[in-house]
Amino acid sequence: MKRRELIALFGSAAVWPLSVHAQPSERVQRIGLLMSYVESDPEAQAWNAAFHEGLQKLGWTEGRNIQIDTRWAAPDDAGSMQRFAKELVALQPDLIVSGTTTTTAALLQYTRTISIVFVLVSDPVGSGFVTSFSRPGGNVTGFNVSEQTMTGKWLELLKYIAPHVARVAMLFNPVSAAAFAEYWLTPFKAAAPYFGVEAIAAPVRDISELEHVIAAQAREPNAGLIAMPDSFTDTHRVEITSLAARYRVPAVYPFRLFAEVGGLLSYGLDRSDNFRRAATYVDRILKGEKPSELPVQAPVKFELVINLKAAKALGLEVPAQLLGRADDVIE
Repeated sequence: MKRRELIALFGSAAVWPLSVHAQPSERVQRIGLLMSYVESDPEAQAWNAAFHEGLQKLGWTEGRNIQIDTRWAAPDDAGSMQRFAKELVALQPDLIVSGTTTTTAALLQYTRTISIVFVLVSDPVGSGFVTSFSRPGGNVTGFNVSEQTMTGKWLELLKYIAPHVARVAMLFNPVSAAAFAEYWLTPFKAAAPYFGVEAIAAPVRDISELEHVIAAQAREPNAGLIAMPDSFTDTHRVEITSLAARYRVPAVYPFRLFAEVGGLLSYGLDRSDNFRRAATYVDRILKGEKPSELPVQAPVKFELVINLKAAKALGLEVPAQLLGRADDVIE
């Protein structure tokens, strides 16, 4: 090879890596995440991990093409919820993921333009977040917790495992559940006569009232309890299940984490699955689709979990048919 050709070859080789290095880097998309749970809650951290896992499977990696700004607000701390919602909106992210009904309501006070994907909302139409499930119509879409008919299922399960129950209280926090309490209470009261029980609304405004409310329910004969799906009942699941056990009140809970900490029985959606699925909507919106055109989706994965130890402590015999239907049985 001639000397001039050799110089030209090495010259082009020297330039090639520099030209590659000079290519424009991929734009980093910014995502806000607002959770109405304390950061130390292992269950909420598991949902957060499921969301990140879903994003990674779709090609989104933190530090490479996305940045996620997360805020954790206690469910009964309205002040921090508002403050963090305002903070996230001020960052002007490309999209915000909202954990629950209360976080979504807080965010919508500060923006009607930034895209929002909610993950665990009970009544998105009644709360005014979307126009309809099929055509949300605004800057918000996401994933529903469950249909109202779930209240009838909880009553059915409670009567099945504790047939003597005649008076059932639905436990909820009127502050954290303000936007959706009636969504659950109305069908609960409507279904109660069908199962031969009296339906009682049992509001608990803070943790200090919890024992008083459960003890009052226990003083009545043939009492039962249902915990409303809400970040407050989630956060205080250990206290609720412990008090129900201490006062010997059979209770049905909306999520498996209650049964895992000693609750009698739970039936409800797998919330990690909702967070994992939320990543698909984040992906689609960041790639140009509009939330107004993405339908609100119902949950697809439900779990029935029975705690046999709790049943034994209450003197209840779990029917074999119910055990056969369980997704998980805790010995």
